Amino acid sequence: MTKELKQEYTLRITQANKTQLITILYEMTLQYVDEAKEALAADDRTAFKNAVRRIQGCMCELMDSLHLEYEVAQNLLQLYLYINREVAKAALYNDGEKLEHVRPVLENLAAAYRQIEKQDTTGPVMGNTQAVYAGLTYGRDNLMENAADPAANRGFSV
Repeated sequence: MTKELKQEYTLRITQANKTQLITILYEMTLQYVDEAKEALAADDRTAFKNAVRRIQGCMCELMDSLHLEYEVAQNLLQLYLYINREVAKAALYNDGEKLEHVRPVLENLAAAYRQIEKQDTTGPVMGNTQAVYAGLTYGRDNLMENAADPAANRGFSV
């Protein structure tokens, strides 16, 4: 994942509500699936293993976010376990086709959560974060991001 993409995800995470966090995790997982496929095509075992580890990390976060007392969460858990199995098989057999099995599942789940996002009116999960304003300012066609009051107290507040 590029530095710019990491920064974009970081900014989105700081501003996201619970539903948007899940959508971001799906998007990140899909990004890592692409990276794993590219590494496999380039025969870069180290990059492939790193991408697989990141996919599995995202899946663990998704599983941890489930409220298993609901039936839909049980169904999502089964999908997440399927994805984990397929990713593990891809890593074991160096098989990019297994990664292709998980892509449509993740894409459909991400699309479903994007629909749910429209109904979720809760505020951001993270509080006391730095405000960031983006726009075309003082540059020729350059997107400049400015932090409002960078010396302000951030993080935990007492």
